Formats: sequence, structure tokens, C-alpha cells
Amino acid sequence: MFEKVYRKGTTLEGKFIIIVATGFGIGFIPYSPGTAGTILAVFLFWLLKGLIWYNYFVVTLAFTLFAIYISGKAEIIFAKKDAPFIVIDEIAGFLWAMLLLSPSPRNLLLSFLFFRFFDIIKPYPVKLMQNKLPGGWGVVGDDVMAGILSTVSLNLLFRYLL
Repeated sequence: MFEKVYRKGTTLEGKFIIIVATGFGIGFIPYSPGTAGTILAVFLFWLLKGLIWYNYFVVTLAFTLFAIYISGKAEIIFAKKDAPFIVIDEIAGFLWAMLLLSPSPRNLLLSFLFFRFFDIIKPYPVKLMQNKLPGGWGVVGDDVMAGILSTVSLNLLFRYLL
């Protein structure tokens, strides 16, 4: 599958977009590519864990804007809206899910579970973002919203219950 789609990106830019949008091909895993992309995001987060929260926020925002651009271009190359093998959106969403959380194993696991829950179930306003926003904004927007819901939920949970 990867080779077949990869040939569609005839330009160097197209090939770069396919590689990045699919998380270096992880998105082509036949089962649960979104979960696989989120696992990749855990490793990316681990590289960023030493940043002060406001630097982490800036990096996450910049990565999100990059993901919007890449996802929009990938939709054109794949000729499919929010193709399941585009996983850069899951990566961006998980980075938002870890905002203001310490990098403990407990927080990583709970953030992973909460993010996947919100991303799969798509409660309001997650689904609204996916359905109403065009191109890369819609591809990434629902995952960012799922990540924000996840981090808000976990921060409230830790503050008042744990």
C-alpha cells in the first residue's frame, strides 16, 4: 500500500508530504492506524518533555500549524477526505492532550486513553470541528479538540479527585 500511494507523490514535495502525513508510514498499518500514530506521538512527546510549559505550547502550536498544512496537501494527494492513514493529526492532538501535564507514566497512559476515547467517540465539539472545517483544518481540528478535552478533563480530575 505504501509503495502504491507513495508513487502518487511525483514531486519531491509530494513524497515528503506522504512520508510526514503518515508518520513515516505508520499510518499504513492495517489495523488502528490512529492508535499507532498516537503511540508515535508518545515518543515525540518524550523528546519534548523537558520544555517549560510555554515553550511546549509554542512548539505544539507550531507543529499543529505544520500538521494542518501537511494534512491539507495529503488529502489532495490521496484524493480522500481525512484518509485514515493520515496520522500527523493524531500526533498533534496528543501533544495538546499532554499540555500542562507532567511526563509521568501515569499521565502518559491516562492522556493516551482519554485522547483516544475523545478522538474515537467524537463528542461535541470534536465532531463539529471535523465536519465544519475545510481541508487540513478539519483533519487536524477534531484531534486538537480531542486533545484539549483530554487535558482539561485530566487536569480537573487530578485537581479535584486524585
